[in-house]
Amino acid sequence: MNTPAVDTRTPAKPRLTTSAMIASIASEGQRVKAAPFGKALVELAANRPEIVGLTADLAKYTDLHLFAQAYPERFHQMGMAEQLLMAAAGGMAKEGLIPFATTYAVFGTRRAYDFIHQVIAEENLPVKMCCALPGLTTGYGPSHQATEDLAMMRGIPGLTIVDPCDALDIEQAVPQIADHPGPVYLRLLRGNVPLVLDEYDYRFELGKAKLLRDGADVLVISSGFMTMRALEVAEDLRADRVDVAVLHCPTIKPLDEATILAAVGAKPRLVVVAENHSVIGGLGEAVASSLLRHRVQPAGFELAGLPDAYLDAGALPTLHERYGISRTALAGRIKGWLGR
Repeated sequence: MNTPAVDTRTPAKPRLTTSAMIASIASEGQRVKAAPFGKALVELAANRPEIVGLTADLAKYTDLHLFAQAYPERFHQMGMAEQLLMAAAGGMAKEGLIPFATTYAVFGTRRAYDFIHQVIAEENLPVKMCCALPGLTTGYGPSHQATEDLAMMRGIPGLTIVDPCDALDIEQAVPQIADHPGPVYLRLLRGNVPLVLDEYDYRFELGKAKLLRDGADVLVISSGFMTMRALEVAEDLRADRVDVAVLHCPTIKPLDEATILAAVGAKPRLVVVAENHSVIGGLGEAVASSLLRHRVQPAGFELAGLPDAYLDAGALPTLHERYGISRTALAGRIKGWLGR
C-alpha cells in the first residue's frame, strides 16, 4: 500500500479559542474595570426609559447582557442578522426611543453599511451603534478584524465616531452619546478594559481632543487604546531622552481640528499619528488633511497604524508586535523616525 505524501512545508494554522477572540488589550498587572459599557448603560437607563438595547446574538460579548438582565422588557435579541439589527434600531428611533445596538465592528459596518447609511444616518436618527473588536483587537483573522471600519464610517454624512481609550473614556462617553441628537458609531472595548486616563485629570467631552502630556521632541496624536500605548511609550522613551507629548482624540468625527492645529503649530517637532486602524482612511489621513488644508507644517509627519493588508490570525500580543502597534514596536518606530 502506498503511503500518501505529506507536505510539511506549511504548518497547520493554530486552532484559536474563544480567548483569542476576546483577548484583553491590558498589559500584565495593569488596572482594569470590568464591563464599563454595560454598567454605564444600566446606570444611565435607570432614569431614561426611552433607552433600549438591541444586539445581533452578541449580548455577552458586547457587555449588553447586563442591560438585558436589568431591563429585560427593553432588551431585543435580533439574532445573527445585522441588517435587521440596524433597520429595527432605526425604526425604534423614529418612534422616540434611543436604541443602543451592539455587535462586532466587522458585522456592524461591512454587513449593515447600507442600512446604517439609508435607514439611520440619512434621517439623522439617534441610534448608538456600539461595536466591539475594532481594528486589531482579536486574533481571529480578517473575518473578524475591523481594520477599515473608520474609513467606511467616516464617509457617512452626519455620523459621529468615537474611539475611546479606556474604561473611563467609555463610562463618560455613554451618557454623552445618548444625549447627542444624531447617530453615533462607538468603537467598543469590552470585558476587562484598562483604566489609565484617571491619572491625567481627564474628562471625556464629545468632539474634543485633550493634551494629556506635553513634550518637546515628538507629538503623538492618537485614539483608542493607542493613546494608552502612546502614554506608555512616552514614559519608556524618557530613558533615551526623548520628550513625547500625547494628544488624545477620542472623537474621530467631527475632528477637533482647532486643538490639533494648535498642538502641531505650538513647536517644531515630529508628529506621529498612532491608531488601531489601517493607514488608509483613518485618523492619520484625517489629521494630514486638516494640516494640509490649514497650511500648518510640522517638522515631520508619520503614520503609526496598521498596514493596508489582510492581517494574520494568531495571539494578539504577537500580532500587535508584528504590525507595529505594541508598546515596544511603537517606541522602536518613533526612535527610528527620529534617527535615534
